[in-house]
Amino acid sequence: MFVADEPGFSGPIENVTAPLGREAVLACAVHNLSTYKVAWLRVDTQTILTIHTHVISRSRRVGVTHSDHRTWFLHIRELRETDRGWYMCQINTDPMKSQLGYLDIVVPPDIIDRGTSTDQTVREGASISLTCAATGSPQPQINWRREHSKTIPLANGSQVTSLEGPVLNISRVSRQNAGPYLCIASNGVPPSVSKRIMLTVEFPPVITIRNQLVGAALGTDLVLECETEAYPKPVSYWSREDGEIVPIGGSLEPQRIAGTYRSILRLPLRRIKTSDYGAYKCVSKNSLGDTEGTIKLYPMPPPALENKNVIQRLNIMMDKASESTPFGTQGKNSLYNALVYLSK
Repeated sequence: MFVADEPGFSGPIENVTAPLGREAVLACAVHNLSTYKVAWLRVDTQTILTIHTHVISRSRRVGVTHSDHRTWFLHIRELRETDRGWYMCQINTDPMKSQLGYLDIVVPPDIIDRGTSTDQTVREGASISLTCAATGSPQPQINWRREHSKTIPLANGSQVTSLEGPVLNISRVSRQNAGPYLCIASNGVPPSVSKRIMLTVEFPPVITIRNQLVGAALGTDLVLECETEAYPKPVSYWSREDGEIVPIGGSLEPQRIAGTYRSILRLPLRRIKTSDYGAYKCVSKNSLGDTEGTIKLYPMPPPALENKNVIQRLNIMMDKASESTPFGTQGKNSLYNALVYLSK
């Protein structure tokens, strides 16, 4: 039989979702409470948390408030993942009345060391798998990216800017694959987190020479140049064709401009003399192999000799022009001025 003045619930308890470390508040609306009392319980442990305005739980994180005895609020502060679960609001009638509400705790992602790759070193041509493990609630999604918006090569030959999944497989690694990779974990609960994994690719030296034949006149200055690419970092030097290593110091001092894998080896030659002509070898060695490239330096006529040859040709042209046609004073003066300029 329905009793008008009997207490009851004015509506269901709304489920609550709150982030880890924050405060959650569950609300239980009642009517006609009169002298009856409201209690909050933890369902899974059957633990009484509060009765009326009194906190029964020993946890300092639990509290209770009310609004004119009509809505009773259970407060749980500094939320932990163990707080996730069902909570019961009771009215101490006979029989007892109760209803349930669910508290969900969302946890921002965190990348865990166990199961996540550290920096890797691999030989060019081999295959490698980078792994990334993360915790959080909801379970985080893993995305892979490269720094500076570089693309990630796939086994089918295509390129992508990002890849989803806990494992990044790279088959037949090349030196272009080298560099930092970012494992990014996100689950909609800020902040997202990432880990930087450096991939280092080892390969034997390769030498590139832009100009293998170089001409220079006696007394002039010149810089020979070769480009090396290798990892581990190679030992590089210049030698002559008889195998003699070009000594460091003086006018023959090799200069290295280093990058990640590439370096430019420069050999300045100052005031070139006859003994400087011949072949120069750029040699590069590391633990995986060695290679060399050759530049041949040959003599060229000095600029003054070149000008003399031009003057001789202009003289011949002027003589022929005078014989065939009236060349005129102005034309002869122009040729003469050119000869004077070139002779300087």
